[in-house]
Amino acid sequence: MPDTGLVNPRITDAVTQTNVKVLGEAPAEALAAANQTMAHSIGLAMENASQTQGGMQQVNNTTTGALIALIMQAGPGVVPPTPP
Repeated sequence: MPDTGLVNPRITDAVTQTNVKVLGEAPAEALAAANQTMAHSIGLAMENASQTQGGMQQVNNTTTGALIALIMQAGPGVVPPTPP
């Protein structure tokens, strides 16, 4: 069979349709990846905020305990010593 240098039109049509499909889906896939990244970042920010809130609650509890201890050490009419 002689080689005429021509490609079967069915082949070129299939390749063209595949390229159009890929180019058509690219924006949607890019936006989906961006949305997933944003959702993950927001999730991490919320996790960090709740961890910070828990840490501040521990600081609050410790401070309250220390102040109650100073109040309990002070007798009537006695000024408690200032902490260093």
